[in-house]
Amino acid sequence: MIRAKVRKKYQGLSRQELIDKAHELGYDFVKNSHSCSQSVLAAFHELLDIDTAVVRASTSSCGGQAVRMLGTCGALIGGTMTLDCFFGRPIEDMSHTKEVKLDSLMEAASIAGLLYDRFLKEYRAIYCALIQQQLFGRQFYNLDPDDAEKFGKALRESSPNCFDIIGNVARWTMEILIDNEAVELRSH
Repeated sequence: MIRAKVRKKYQGLSRQELIDKAHELGYDFVKNSHSCSQSVLAAFHELLDIDTAVVRASTSSCGGQAVRMLGTCGALIGGTMTLDCFFGRPIEDMSHTKEVKLDSLMEAASIAGLLYDRFLKEYRAIYCALIQQQLFGRQFYNLDPDDAEKFGKALRESSPNCFDIIGNVARWTMEILIDNEAVELRSH
């Protein structure tokens, strides 16, 4: 496990304030910048200084993968990637020449499973298209300009919407990071 310090401007926030800030930043990043997966990681880059390469690597894991709206919710992918930044299997535990033990892989998957289970309990699905069906009564296909425009209108007019999901995933991810001692909180 890697431990992260909270960026200087957020140090001194209480546990709950930091969790709420993660929610706020995730929501605001996706509202202003789009890409649900990248917005979750951008929130943690702002709070914990996650490497920009990881934020960049999450760009196309949005909109059900490459904006096709048919894969896993990008917010869940972004949250899992964030957790893997701290609990993921190190390269030293991998090999291209011999079989290795799976302990560190299974430990990382166990932590990611906490987010997955909470997400599934809350939204009863992990797939972008099914979540859209629940939220908006239909699925959208963002590669079609007309459908993309309708999706944007639905996001602006519906509540709850995908922005809320991104905020919630950022909140839950921060809770998991704190509860598993990956984030150092300063005592007041």
